[in-house]
Amino acid sequence: MAESENYTKGREIRRQLMGDAMVQDMATTTYNNPTMEKFGQYTSEAIFGMLWSRPGLDLKTRTLICVISDTSTARWPELEIHLRMALRQGWTEDELGEVLLHLAGYIGVPSVREAMIIADKVFTETAAEGAGD
Repeated sequence: MAESENYTKGREIRRQLMGDAMVQDMATTTYNNPTMEKFGQYTSEAIFGMLWSRPGLDLKTRTLICVISDTSTARWPELEIHLRMALRQGWTEDELGEVLLHLAGYIGVPSVREAMIIADKVFTETAAEGAGD
């Protein structure tokens, strides 16, 4: 694939959001076959290179939008990814927990319960990963 400007920009934004370790892990576990490799190229170019780089919102705000959207639409694997991104962009565990609790009044307690379970898992894992630094 020829690397377009959006693809190059998207790879950098993705790396900034996820960090080198997560990008590498996903490359070896998720995008390790021709079908998913194409998907990864597409998302680097179209989602990260075009959507995430638009003016008007910073990356921190965009990560929070994704956490809310994932929780509201029950996209649990994506929620785990976006919670990690949100933490990397400066949201605290307490702030993210409050966001999830706030959603209970609008989308329902069962979805928020599942989101809180996932958040606890992510918070525990990221704390353990940080302890290894």
